[in-house]
Amino acid sequence: MKKIAIVGMGFMGTMHAQIYNQLRDATLVGVVDKRQAKARQALAKMGIQAPVFGTLDAMLCACDVDALDICLPTDLHARFALEAIAAGKHVFCEKPLALTKADGKKIAEAARKAGVFLQVGQCIRFWPEYMALEAFVKSRKAGRLLSLSLQRRAGRPTYSEGDWLNDSRRSGGAALDLHIHDTDFVHHLLGCPEAVTSSGTLDKSGWSHIFTNYHFKKVAVTAEGGWNLPANWGFQMAFQAVFERGAVEFDSGASPTLSVTIGAGKKRALPFTNPGAGESSTGAGNLSSLGGYYNELAAFVSCLQRKRAPKIATGAQAADSLATALAEIQSAATGRTVKR
Repeated sequence: MKKIAIVGMGFMGTMHAQIYNQLRDATLVGVVDKRQAKARQALAKMGIQAPVFGTLDAMLCACDVDALDICLPTDLHARFALEAIAAGKHVFCEKPLALTKADGKKIAEAARKAGVFLQVGQCIRFWPEYMALEAFVKSRKAGRLLSLSLQRRAGRPTYSEGDWLNDSRRSGGAALDLHIHDTDFVHHLLGCPEAVTSSGTLDKSGWSHIFTNYHFKKVAVTAEGGWNLPANWGFQMAFQAVFERGAVEFDSGASPTLSVTIGAGKKRALPFTNPGAGESSTGAGNLSSLGGYYNELAAFVSCLQRKRAPKIATGAQAADSLATALAEIQSAATGRTVKR
């Protein structure tokens, strides 16, 4: 049983607490949040008993922990990730890993030197439909991948403490907080692009909508990500992958969410599995609605149990994706193609 402490009990921290409560090999032994009363209320609503501390130092002095799960605003990731690593703790850090290329590399290198595990919340690598696309690409059932277009769209975020998501100095805007998921999946599926060409919408929260062409020699790849739609518009993630003899499509709002068309055949649902669905020690049943969020934490805990470093969504991989997302912002700002 691995002992986990969450640092930051906001929207994502609360979700992570719910997931750890379902994982048979993990137990939540502490929470760090300066809003201690609010954090206690959140835990009580989930039926979770864990002490809440106002500072990381206080928690580390009082609790024996194997790993820290950092769910703080992005501008605090570097500070707390480095403190956790210095304390010899394994780290799961929400995405993006940092706000700057230098900090991303610094965190990844510090974890490597300290010999601790570092996994980053690039959950799309663990999302069932995206994993199904990866498997389909590798199977070559419809030939070679010719093009891939990805979308991630949302209403303007209104749920963050102090509205930090809409402060580009703290979140990096939609380009770093939302769109980086697709940037990271492009890296995961195809590797680092040679260059990026981007355009977008710049407003009070930074780059709130961005459109990018990723330069690869043998496949055309584009991605769109933005959260400047009306607050009540909702959320959509989607992709369209075109192959020599077919196409695979995903839309989070459709039913079925994933479909395939091969050759002269009709479009049909593409079956897929959710690796973490149903893994529960409390009888909660299928947690597939949590998708990659559940799967990524299950994978992290499994790595801790097996004493094997994560191979998916590592610190080095997240730092590399961050560098590409920052190149996209540079391209959008200058109107020029930026090499990677």
